[in-house]
Amino acid sequence: MSAKLLDGKALAAGLKERIKAEIQGLKTKPKLVSVQVGENPASEVYLRSQRKNAENLGVEYRLQKLDEKATEVQLIKVINSLNNDKGVNGIIIQMPLPGHIDAKLISQYLSPIKDVEAVHPQNMGEIVFGNAKILPCTAASCMELLNSIEGIELYGKEACVVGHSEIVGKPLALLLLNKFVTTTVCHIATGQRGTLPEFVKKAEILIVAVGKAGLIKGDWVKEGAIVIDVGINLVEGKLVGDVEFDKAQERAGYITPVPGGVGPLTVAILMRNLVEAYKLQQK
Repeated sequence: MSAKLLDGKALAAGLKERIKAEIQGLKTKPKLVSVQVGENPASEVYLRSQRKNAENLGVEYRLQKLDEKATEVQLIKVINSLNNDKGVNGIIIQMPLPGHIDAKLISQYLSPIKDVEAVHPQNMGEIVFGNAKILPCTAASCMELLNSIEGIELYGKEACVVGHSEIVGKPLALLLLNKFVTTTVCHIATGQRGTLPEFVKKAEILIVAVGKAGLIKGDWVKEGAIVIDVGINLVEGKLVGDVEFDKAQERAGYITPVPGGVGPLTVAILMRNLVEAYKLQQK
């Protein structure tokens, strides 16, 4: 058996076509501002992708750069200015921030209806109640991939989410629970205790977002499982995920490639969030 590939590129292309059509029907162009503090090579790929997608979809895009030595107070002042600017519909704070700035604190200063990455506590809280309009991009991408599988019934399925970050693991667990998926979340303590394999082996849906190449062994994967690998790691000049792909592909029913799985969808979801933010602001 060889797993079917879940093609994030094709899904993203279809999603962007729908977003483009919706943007063309809006009264004005949505405007997205990305705020970057200092220079970070890891951010550059995401920034280029933001700009390129914005141009293709008819979104006005601006990158606002602050010096690496900018203080939390200075960054908050910029955020407040963008919050109050009626011409700005979406704000992204580019991660990672320099070490002297508390990212969790900064996220609280974003206007919840301009927070297109859904990092504000209010947007996180809306997920708990199952009525969030703006969702964390990577977590939403995973759900988009699951929903793309024809004939899948999520209700009652057993899922294992490996990784419990605020931007992927935690919101993803809530999104799965909202679909009545029986969900287990594993993290560093699970690995230290040595029980990670037993949770993975039971999972009909396995989603891994840790950032550690080959963490999940292919022979742990349940026969016929759906495997979504969020991890992106550079190993000997090659991008690989957190799951041993070749062995996992032999056992899984569906699997995402790395690259080409979750990644292409995240910017498409970001733009969908921008349109939602625009509509919320009109109300």
